[in-house]
Amino acid sequence: MYKEFYKTCALCPNDCKVDRTVSAGACKVKNQITIAKYGLHNFEEPLISGNVGSGTVFFTGCSLRCAFCQNFDLSRANRGKTITPNELADIFKELEDLGAHNINLVTPSHFVPSIVKAFEIYKPNIPIVYNTHSYENVETLRLIDPYVDIYLPDLKFISPLISERYTGKKDYFERAEKAINFMLDSKKTIVENGLIKSGVIIRHLILPLCSNDSLKVIDWFFNNAKNGAYLSLMSQFTPIVKQEKLLELNRKITKKEYDKVVDYAIEKGLENVFIQELSSAKDIFIPSWDY
Repeated sequence: MYKEFYKTCALCPNDCKVDRTVSAGACKVKNQITIAKYGLHNFEEPLISGNVGSGTVFFTGCSLRCAFCQNFDLSRANRGKTITPNELADIFKELEDLGAHNINLVTPSHFVPSIVKAFEIYKPNIPIVYNTHSYENVETLRLIDPYVDIYLPDLKFISPLISERYTGKKDYFERAEKAINFMLDSKKTIVENGLIKSGVIIRHLILPLCSNDSLKVIDWFFNNAKNGAYLSLMSQFTPIVKQEKLLELNRKITKKEYDKVVDYAIEKGLENVFIQELSSAKDIFIPSWDY
């Protein structure tokens, strides 16, 4: 039954209507689950990684495909091993047995029906993290929401000019705002013994020449966050692909850009905020892919 969702696929805002049982959709993958890696991951926010690690599953393909993607091979579907929902359920169990603090689904939206099927086979007894770029359809989020404990969405851009420049999509913020508001309404933040059990952590990656838009993201969070949600400001942007046209993406952010954003967050009096050190912009934090 879950395969019916892929026949005229409308899982993401691209609404490509492709029969993904036959050919790849806008996400560049067909309906079979493909993953590039799974295992314990220690480079998430402290509330998620803890001292053991987050049980992370990196899915192949992406409905947004940012020009600056830090997981470029995955978003372009250049890597990936095909697995079944039964095999994904086995991976959940394996990660749980390894002591993972949670199951972390990275870029999962284009496989949501299959992931739900895997949860029907085996639902771990640890929190489930939905880790997304936020270019989401609320209808798709409703499918998986009963299985999700923690939402980890990006709020990449406010400006439609910037989102069009880097993703080709003017409607990014329009879609992301609706998706994140759904998440904020759905989950109340609960933290126990230094680990998040339920709630929302909104991430924002500071980009070169985009610090003014980052200030708007902070304003949005200040005005809209609820239920104890956290903001995570990330400085880790690292050029992965040589840019021929988007030349600003060939460098890391400067200390001036970083300080401008961090100082503004402090001025706003935000309390539930993670601030990443500027030294985090290193490629050692980008996983090596197994498949």
